[in-house]
Parts: sequence; C-alpha cells; structure tokens
Amino acid sequence: MTRAVVFAYHNVGVRCLKVLLARGIDVALVITHEDNPNENIWFGSVRQVCEENDIPFITPADPNTPETEACVAALDADFLFSFYYRHMLKAPLLSAVKRGAYNMHGSLLPKYRGRVPINWAVIHGERETGATLHRMTEKPDNGAIVDQVAVPILPDDTAQEVFEKVTVAAELCLHRALPGLIDGSAPHRAQDLSQGAYFGGRKAEDGRIDWSQNARQIHDLVRAVTRPYPGAFSDLPTGRLVLWRTRVVADDGTGPLTGTITHNNGILEIHPIGGGILQILDAELSGGDLPTSGNPDDIIKLPSSDS
Repeated sequence: MTRAVVFAYHNVGVRCLKVLLARGIDVALVITHEDNPNENIWFGSVRQVCEENDIPFITPADPNTPETEACVAALDADFLFSFYYRHMLKAPLLSAVKRGAYNMHGSLLPKYRGRVPINWAVIHGERETGATLHRMTEKPDNGAIVDQVAVPILPDDTAQEVFEKVTVAAELCLHRALPGLIDGSAPHRAQDLSQGAYFGGRKAEDGRIDWSQNARQIHDLVRAVTRPYPGAFSDLPTGRLVLWRTRVVADDGTGPLTGTITHNNGILEIHPIGGGILQILDAELSGGDLPTSGNPDDIIKLPSSDS
C-alpha cells in the first residue's frame, strides 16, 4: 500500500485529504494548523477529517524542526503532499520521503505563484484560473507540473465563489493524477517561469480603493476582497465607505460627474476618477447601512488620492 504524509489546511486540504483516502492511500500522519481565534474561520476543518478517520495528526507552530523532521522520516512514507498548508517546507522534510513531495496550488502555474493566488487572479481581472499539482522544491511553486484543471472566472464572481470552483478543480486534479504517481507514469513538465510571476500575501489595508482606477478595476478589487475577507474601502469626509458588492455600468469614459458618488433613481452610483460608472449593491458607511435614497443633487466628492 502506498503511504503518504500530508500537510493540509483549509477546504482544499479537506477535499484532497479525502481523495487520498478514497484512492486507498495509507495516510500515516497529517500535519495541520491550530485555528487562529482572531481569524474568520469560514472553511472546513482538516483536524475534523482526521478525527473522523482515526488519522494521527499534529499541529506544530513550525514544521521545520528536527523533531518534526525526524517524525516524518521515521514513517518511511512514499510521498509527501501539501494541500494549502501555510508554511514553507524546507529541504529536510521534502527529502524525508522516498518518491517525492507534491503540492496543490490554487492557480494555473506558472501564473500567480506565491500567496493568495485566487484573490490576485480576481484583482487582475483574469477570466480563468485553476488548480495545479506540482513537484515541490525549496523554491515555492516552481517545481515540475504533474497536472492542472482549469475553471472559469465570471465577471462578477467573488473570490470565495472562485475558491469553491478551485477546490473542486483541486479534487479532480489529484484524483486524476494519483494513479500515475503511484505507478510511476505521471508526467512531469518543467515550468516556464517567464510566463508568470510571484505574488505575496495580502493584508486588510491592501483593500484601500484607488479612485484613479477605472470602474472595472475597482469592481475587480471589490469582488476579490469582499466577504469573508475584510472588504474594499475608502475614507470619505462622511466616514469610512466599505464596498461589498458592485456592478459595472460602464468600464471607462469620463464626464461632469467623474470623481463623485451620486444618487440615480434610488441607486447609488460611483463615477471613479479613472473613468466608468459603478452601481453600489451592498455597502457600509462608518459601520452602518449606506442610505440608498437621497436628493439627486446630493453629490459626494471622491478623494483624489486615498492613502
């Protein structure tokens, strides 16, 4: 029986761990994370999957310690898998198994290597992303590709909606690739790293809106950081505006209302400095509901810069 050690967290971790079990893999140990009490835990629990299936698991704060490395090496596993585990794994762990270490990444590598690839893909207006199973090396997300499954990104999809698609893509990708990994026939295609770039993590402050962008660019930011993420925001004279959902009426073009928020038949419209028109479908102002009714002559000026 093929034996594996698994580093896993989040929904992709849950579903891919279940794929290994369904394919008859002997999961000797799972390394996962303790949930952060200060984080919005909207995703599934790898720990719960382990408890339900009597799989040993540990939750080290740092996996790259002599103790964890020795523990993994002692299991004499064939494969190491990493499914949305949040820490980088160093060489001693990657070499502690007999047949290789593999990671499931939430993009179509080599595009969007690094952190939060789904959010970055939405921010950049991509119309497609997916999941990639690749060989792990000491450099993140640059090992040879075993398989990929693509999913569409629709113009109004939120990052969470795309994440749900990518989770299914990851499950399909692993399920399809496992037989080849086990029998040694799986292809390994080197990445052309010039065809993509590396992206870092994001923090709440990165949701600050740049009104010099056009309506489509702002819309892409809104849907990339909307719930369950902290949201896209701007500090106006009337308070902090947080946009949760918008609709693009026009991508570009400027006019007399450019640089304002206006009322239009009970609908609030943003006319970004960068051009276009956005309808506000869900928003907050200073933590409360944003009034949708008002005098058509009431105009809120957008800041020329928001930093």
